[in-house]
Amino acid sequence: MFESVTSVAIESALDGLSLRQKTIANNIANVNTPGYTAKRVQFEEALADSISRGDGFTAATVERSLEPTKLDGNNVNLDTETLSNIDTVLRYQFAARAVEGTFTNVRTALRTN
Repeated sequence: MFESVTSVAIESALDGLSLRQKTIANNIANVNTPGYTAKRVQFEEALADSISRGDGFTAATVERSLEPTKLDGNNVNLDTETLSNIDTVLRYQFAARAVEGTFTNVRTALRTN
């Protein structure tokens, strides 16, 4: 019951979003580190592919940002990181509520029997 494509996909999404939050925090922590290259977490396209195959499982990947660098070789853009963090938090909250809704439905079903 809890291993449906939907529940596995939501778990994969939560894992990917959690990794993205950690990666954004690391990028922000290194905003002034010469030579540091920002990282980007990718999983949405792979997740969509796995759902279409009827699986729902995917692992996020961390890739180096190809954005232009400053003179010191660092390419962290604080505005980009901040907006990405806001987007990630909202997506994480949405996915967490989906999980909460599933458990609420199970609790309700158990009470009625």
